[in-house]
Amino acid sequence: MSERIALITGITGQDGSYLTELLLQKGYTVHGIVRRTSNLLRSRIEHLRRDEKIYHKSLFLHYGDLSDTTTLRRIFREISPSELYHLAGQSHVGLSFEIPESTCDEAGMATLRLLEIVRDQGQPVRFYHASTSEIFGNAAESPQTEETPMRPTSPYGCGKAFATQLCRVYRQSYGIFVCNGILYNHESPRRGENFVTRKIARAAARISRGLDGNLVLGNLESRRDWGRAQDYVQAMWLMLQHERPDDFVVATGESHSVREFVEAAFAVVDLPWKKYLKHDTVFDRPAEPTRLVGCADKIKKTLGWKPTGRFEDLVREMVIAEVEELSR
Repeated sequence: MSERIALITGITGQDGSYLTELLLQKGYTVHGIVRRTSNLLRSRIEHLRRDEKIYHKSLFLHYGDLSDTTTLRRIFREISPSELYHLAGQSHVGLSFEIPESTCDEAGMATLRLLEIVRDQGQPVRFYHASTSEIFGNAAESPQTEETPMRPTSPYGCGKAFATQLCRVYRQSYGIFVCNGILYNHESPRRGENFVTRKIARAAARISRGLDGNLVLGNLESRRDWGRAQDYVQAMWLMLQHERPDDFVVATGESHSVREFVEAAFAVVDLPWKKYLKHDTVFDRPAEPTRLVGCADKIKKTLGWKPTGRFEDLVREMVIAEVEELSR
């Protein structure tokens, strides 16, 4: 069997770090693209960089930027990847209203640049594109499937809808093996600190230790389909192992509110959540998707994927990780 070489954009993110671990376990050589500025933000893969048996042997990092086509082409030429996992980009929905142009450039145009590079490769490259449930936005139906019309309600959702359609066009027009993973919200202890789930888990841990006095949030009734990031990177890999490229919704099929997440998090540290919660309208979004919950029947049937653990297990895992971090 020929050597399996994977290239990951966004390797320093939550999904990138879990995917790297998964691919290394499966015997891949993994290459990641990092920005010059991200050398301070590599905590999620630092344990791999420090491992002399892995770093510079089966894991390599390359400086590059998704706006720099010349460098991207050079990296492709040097490593000849067999699989590309495109995970990079500003993915915070609320933040996309503040920096819409760069968000849409990273989500949309960067995907187009990579599709063009893949199209020019001598040997075929299997391409995974990280799409998102945010493409459905104000969804016409619930739960959503691969056939649900796109109706995004944020600049991030619009950029991703553009990129998702581009992948379909390049698949149909040029025969590129490209898959859209339409992933619903997925969390872990490695989630970025500006995301509401991590913010809640962190606050519960800090309040339980007397380090903070309250938790300030926006709309508590906002609902999401929350799964485990570790399960979702498994889905990414499975898509590129299938005999033909396709699009797949990856979701738990369950919807929970921010309020339920808060309740579950404070239950882990045995505190009454209502006592510590404050509402601030500054955290409310200009437009909020209504009923985002995914139907993952297709990926379950076609690829045999299924989510593990319950919602409460995910929340517990995140809060316990925060408590342990404080203990250190």
